[in-house]
Amino acid sequence: MKLQQLRYIWEVAHHDLNVSATAQSLYTSQPGISKQIRLLEDELGVEVFARSGKHLTRVTPAGERIIATAGEILRKCGSIKQIAQEFSNEKKGTLSIATTHTQARYALPIVIGEFIRHYPEVSLHMHQGTPTQIAEMAADGTVDFAIATEGLEFFGDLVMMPCYRWNRCVIVPKGHPLADMGPLTLEALADQPLVTYVFGFTGRSKLDEAFHQHDLVPRVVFTAADADVIKTYVRLGLGVGIVARMAVDARQDEDLVVLDASNLFESSVTWIGFRRGTFLRGFMYDFIKSFAPHLDRETVARVMRCHNRQEQEEIFRDISLPAY
Repeated sequence: MKLQQLRYIWEVAHHDLNVSATAQSLYTSQPGISKQIRLLEDELGVEVFARSGKHLTRVTPAGERIIATAGEILRKCGSIKQIAQEFSNEKKGTLSIATTHTQARYALPIVIGEFIRHYPEVSLHMHQGTPTQIAEMAADGTVDFAIATEGLEFFGDLVMMPCYRWNRCVIVPKGHPLADMGPLTLEALADQPLVTYVFGFTGRSKLDEAFHQHDLVPRVVFTAADADVIKTYVRLGLGVGIVARMAVDARQDEDLVVLDASNLFESSVTWIGFRRGTFLRGFMYDFIKSFAPHLDRETVARVMRCHNRQEQEEIFRDISLPAY
């Protein structure tokens, strides 16, 4: 059994069983991959992939277990390389992050700018996706860190730490009736066509919960994952926008009226996480602390020693999270 063979079956499984695409991504030949997979299967005495002619059709039950274990082995090998790099050159390497558009566009630019200035030889890669996609990328080692607010049920296999609290605001064009009505109410919002986030993005669940608790049904006429898209359609008069407060810029959005809605909706928490067993290099600890100052190296190390989510929550029970 060779490490290269394990990498091939892992990559094929994560390229939708497309051997040609896998070969292209690994800069090798399709016949070479197929041959090595066959040699591995012959050695193991079981098929990793079911076939129809020359085409792979599905992962076998045995293959699912083998591929999962192969992933663990490859991640451990990655950690060994990280350890070696940390001692050979502690300021050189790569850092990959998966997050949503809102975090990438509004919360991370300053943090990343400072990080790049401190670590110019670290190559930083940003991936955007849904909470499910973000969790999968972190769990399978595609990225080092996951940053998300929604869908924490998908992150059970990751070490997750709270970073900050944030809330929402309502945006309307100038001259809109809500701009002059006084204190904003959920009832007034429920009477308006709403433009907001797709469910599963950027604290959308807190919004729906607030209306539900007051027996109100919001009239959502348009949804998007991107706050800038939401603001565009508010400007077109499609409806009243509800976005993360961090997504409003006083200069760029001066044509819109911003109404505070923090008294209407429960605040949301943004989290940062990584897969268990990850070797964190020095610059990774620094990135976490830059994004969430209360997550210093000692605190992160304590969280990594926890055996379950309950123990992790206990660490942060008495910590007052900063508000964005």
